[in-house]
Amino acid sequence: MAARQQPRGAKGTVGHPYSALNLRLALASFGLVLTVVLGVLVARAGHEVLAGILFALTVVTIVDLVVISRRRAARRRQEPPGTHHSLFE
Repeated sequence: MAARQQPRGAKGTVGHPYSALNLRLALASFGLVLTVVLGVLVARAGHEVLAGILFALTVVTIVDLVVISRRRAARRRQEPPGTHHSLFE
């Protein structure tokens, strides 16, 4: 199944994207680091349930990073070479 750049029916084009993928990538990366560090600290403190919740959020964050990467790759294939995007595009 090929990754689509935009969800079907969304109001967005290559020039004006539906989602700020670079910003999503930065926030998801921050979330990944945060959940892993907090999960390890909480696990070392002996709170297994809370650590399990944080590690489950880590898995969700990894899935989000994969989705974002696929959408960025789809966007890259549709645009002319050498096109760059700011954090908010």
